[in-house]
Amino acid sequence: MLKLPLVEFPIIQGKRITLREIHSTDLLDILDISYYDGQKASTVEQAATMQNLVQQNYLEGSSVHWGIALNESNKLVGTCGYYRGFDKESGELGCILLPQYYGSGYMTEAMLLAIGYGKNTLRLKRIWAETSHSNQAAINLLDRLEFTKTADINEDVVIYDYVY
Repeated sequence: MLKLPLVEFPIIQGKRITLREIHSTDLLDILDISYYDGQKASTVEQAATMQNLVQQNYLEGSSVHWGIALNESNKLVGTCGYYRGFDKESGELGCILLPQYYGSGYMTEAMLLAIGYGKNTLRLKRIWAETSHSNQAAINLLDRLEFTKTADINEDVVIYDYVY
């Protein structure tokens, strides 16, 4: 398995989007979807603090978190990444998209790029995702990407595994 961090942050280019590092100049664009450990940022300063923690996690080798940038403008429309599990050769894949881009296919493309990176570059043996039973959009996305429901953690949380 490839160990993080890499000398250069991984950039993955797709047809319409690129997964890239998040910069301080991006934070205002993604403020509404800036979270860390389930806590939402309400100011750019909080988002910056959270992004510093995300960067520290990457430098420690425990996660990789990309901004989803439109190729035509380089504007961030969401984020995705692996957040835990590398010590067990697995990765929890998570994502969030700005609401105005729902239904665009950007998240499907981003997740496929991240899955390919996890399988082929990180050589993860397991890729999984956690969502709530009520998040039908996430469940539909995971179904489209051929994840399989593997566990109900509690009344609200469900686990899906990518099978390969």
